[in-house]
This record gives sequence, structure tokens and C-alpha cells, in this order.
Amino acid sequence: MIKTLEIKDYAVIEQINVEFGKGLNIITGETGTGKSILIDAMGLILGERVSADVIRKGANKSVIEGIFEVERNNKVELLLKENDIEFYSDMIVRREISLKGSNRCFINDTPVSLSLIKEAGDILVDIHGQHEHQSLLRTETHIDFLDEFGNYKKLLEEYRNSYEELSVVEKELESLKEREALLKEKKEIYSFQIKEIDNISPEPGEDEKLNDELKILENSEKLVELTSRVYEVLYDSENSVHDSVVKMQTDLNKLKGIDNSFSETTGEAESILALINDIASFVQSYKEKLDVNPEQVEEVRERLGAISMLKKKYGGSVENILEHRHKIGEEYDMVENFTNNIDQLNKRLNECRINAGKLAKEISARRKEESKKIKKGIETSLKQLGIPNPDFQTRITNASSENKKHIIVDGKPYKFFSKGFDTVEFFISTNPGEDPKPLSKIASGGEISRIMLSLKSTLAKSDRLPLLIFDEIDVGVSGRIAQKVGQVLKSLTSFHQVIAITHLPQIAGLADHHYMVDKIKKGNRVVSSIKILSEKERIQEIAKLMSGEKLTNASLEGAKELMGLSR
Repeated sequence: MIKTLEIKDYAVIEQINVEFGKGLNIITGETGTGKSILIDAMGLILGERVSADVIRKGANKSVIEGIFEVERNNKVELLLKENDIEFYSDMIVRREISLKGSNRCFINDTPVSLSLIKEAGDILVDIHGQHEHQSLLRTETHIDFLDEFGNYKKLLEEYRNSYEELSVVEKELESLKEREALLKEKKEIYSFQIKEIDNISPEPGEDEKLNDELKILENSEKLVELTSRVYEVLYDSENSVHDSVVKMQTDLNKLKGIDNSFSETTGEAESILALINDIASFVQSYKEKLDVNPEQVEEVRERLGAISMLKKKYGGSVENILEHRHKIGEEYDMVENFTNNIDQLNKRLNECRINAGKLAKEISARRKEESKKIKKGIETSLKQLGIPNPDFQTRITNASSENKKHIIVDGKPYKFFSKGFDTVEFFISTNPGEDPKPLSKIASGGEISRIMLSLKSTLAKSDRLPLLIFDEIDVGVSGRIAQKVGQVLKSLTSFHQVIAITHLPQIAGLADHHYMVDKIKKGNRVVSSIKILSEKERIQEIAKLMSGEKLTNASLEGAKELMGLSR
């Protein structure tokens, strides 16, 4: 249940803080005072979408905060633990809407996503807005009402997964067939390109290696000349560096024999001589390997030319050539294996159709079972609400399909949708002897309101949501029926905390807690306020609902009677 609701700078609300109690909480007030704005604000901490337009003029942001008692709510506890949020007996949900467009959400002072507070809201609260009863007139919503009643959410989720898998496979198959036609046209081009690349078969980095090799081959004569000259200077000439260093080393050894301070210099001379020998050896070895071969030069040039031609045609680098070869190779193989691939996908598609069909059939059976329970619950409730002989039916139909898009149920093809293969529509007769007609044909707003209340109360008893909110569920209802609507709302408090906005005294008189929303002038502006009424104030407010602003003894006594206070 919700314990407190605080709203700051939202629409015409500057700041209000209201405490709700157990049982039936009734909100009244004149039209335009902000009763429904209060419920709209509550919807925001339950995950409803919103724009910055709701921020009160002159304020930078709107803040809505609710404290919910969740001590024994295992679903909420599990949800919070799954999202690493501390669980307490009171859960604080806060939402801030900024003029800058930012939208911040918190649970127990931990920042969370909007989707998470919506998930929490779905566990805690069901809000029935002013115009929601109109959804009953849209046939496409009936399946949702039915599924909301049934306890087969996991089955619906399994079907949804199979539906999505089926859609994916269908798209893959369509795409493959389209590509098959396109690629068959390109098969000859791919075949030519594959042969052209494979005839040369370049390797990664080969062009760089060949350029280095060609540079050496093209300069082989110069390399022979230079290495010969270097070797001659170092080792093979009359006054070679080697011989000069040997003479120098001999003289240094003599000096060392006279003065030991030449020891280090003599060692350095030995190192120089060793280095000269190493250089001379490397140069001589390099020279011996050189081979002036014009044919080899031409071969490397031709190889580089062939790779260069491929680079110009297929992406500017050897890596791009190889990537292109891999891609067209896969495409070519696909063309060659299209028949097999399509056969495999068709087989998988058929399996998906059968699997989806099994789940859809099971869901359909569950819907038929639940529709019997809904019929009983709604007809019982409608009788309490002044429709003595209701006949409520849920008609569930299926349609065979000649289209390629279908699922298979018991070996036959059927049309299917994201929620199964059922079409669901509510029918009702409110008068004896009349055949049930589509609910969408019901013209009376009062009857639609009572049917919606019956539906909601039936669903609520099965779902056991902690809080139910009704924003003017009593549209089109008056007199004796209003008293019965109030009694149904009151009966729901056996299972739930109920908050209801009403303009009917018969309903307001049954409140466990009665709040009045009013507008007050503050400076040059008008703001909404809310207060809980004392017993005396309740009597006066209900009397006003009965007779208008002018209170009479009769209206005051009538109010007491509605409240069960008359002697």
C-alpha cells in the first residue's frame, strides 16, 4: 500500500504531502481543482512517460515521491535484490523531471532506470484512469484483459520468444532467396575474380618484401663494387686498415713493455682489430652471396606488377585483396550451396511453426479456462451493480491461413499474432431474452463503467495487487446504482488498499479516509491543495455533493445516513 505521497511543482500543485490509510481512500473536490492531476502525478512514480511541460511555471523541476509499505511483498523484495538495491519495509520511490529534459528516478535513494520503477509499479499498483473504460470498446484490448486475469505469463513469454524466432527465420529465408537471385547474376563475375586472385595468390606483406628484394637485385653490381672496395680498404690493399692496426698494436705492445699505463690502450687496439675482422668477414660473406641475375630481377618485377594490378582493382593493399577474396569466396560458396541452405532454413522454419503452434494451442486452452472464471466473476459483480440478468461471454476464435506466414496447429496452418493465434472479443447481454452483442456496441456510459468496474474487481481479486486506483470509475452512474458501485469498491478493500476519485455522495459516504482537493489563491496564482477531512468536515462535504453549496438539514442528515452515522 502507499503510505505517503509528496508532490512539488507539478502542474497547478506547488507542494502537497498527503498520507493515505488502509481501506477505501476517497478523493473529492470540484471540477478543475486538480483531483486527476494528483493521480497523474502518482502515475509518474509508477513509470508513466512525461514531458517537461508538467513542471509548474516558475520552477526548475517537478519532484514526486511516494513511500510504499512492502514488508511482506516478496515480488518487490526479489526485484530490488536482483538490482542490488537495499530492501526495507518501506520503499521510497522518487522521480524528478527537469526543465533541461533530464529525468531522474530513485528507489531507496539509489538511482534507477525508468523501466525499473515501471516494473516495480506493475507489481504494486493498478491505475484505472478516467477514460480507460473506453478501452473496453476497442476489441483489440480484450485479449490483454483476458491474459491479465490468467496465470500463464511464463507461457506467454515462451510463445513470444518462439514468435520472435519464427519471425527471424522467415526474414532470413526471404533474405536468402532475394540474395540467391542477386548472387546468381554475380556468380560469373565472382568466378573470374576468384581465379584472377588465386592465380597470383598474394601473401600478407609480400609486396613490401618484394620491393626490398628488387631494390637489392637492381643494385647488385653496385653492391659488388662497394663491398669489394670496403673489403680491399679493410683487408686486401697494400696499406689495408687491418695491416695498419696490426703495426699499431705491435708498437703499443712495445710501449706497454716500457710503461704499463699503455695496457688499457693496447686492449682497445685489440678490440679495434677484432671489429675490423668482423666487418671484413661480413662484407666478404655478403659479397659472395651476391648474384647478378637479370632473369631474377625480371621475375620479381613481374610478380610486383601482378600484385600491383590486383591492388588497383581490389582495394589498394594486399590485405584488402585477401579480404575481398574471402568475402566473394563465401558469396560464391553460398551460391553453390543455396539449395542446401534454403532447404535447411525451410526445415528450421517448419520446426518453429510447429513449436509456436503447440504453445499457441496451450495458451488458447488456458484462455478458454480463464474465460469461464471471468464470466462467473463479472456476472456476479454486475448483478451487485444493478444488472440482474447479465450474460457475459468471451469468444475466442482462430482462422486458418493460406498465406506462407502461418503457424501449424494439429497439422493445419493458422494465422498467428504476437500473442498467439486467438482473436478474443467480449460479448454481453444486459437484458433477458437478448442475444449477447459485441461489447464495442454497448452505448451506455453507465453500463460500460459498471462492466469495467466488474472486470477490474474480478481481475483484482485474482492478481492481489496491493493498491488499486480508480479515477472517476463512476462516470454515467447515479442514484441506487451509485450505492452499489460504492459497495463493490468497498468490498475490494478486503484484498487491497483502494484510492478512488468520485463526485458521488453514495460512494464518498463509504470512505475509510476522505480527502478533499481544493484550489486556493496564493499571491497572484492559484494552487491546488489537499487535506484529510474530519468526521464533521466529511458530513459537510458529502452534503454538498448531494445538494450543492447550500447546506440543508436534510442534506446533512442524508450525508450522515450515507456514512452510517444516523441514529
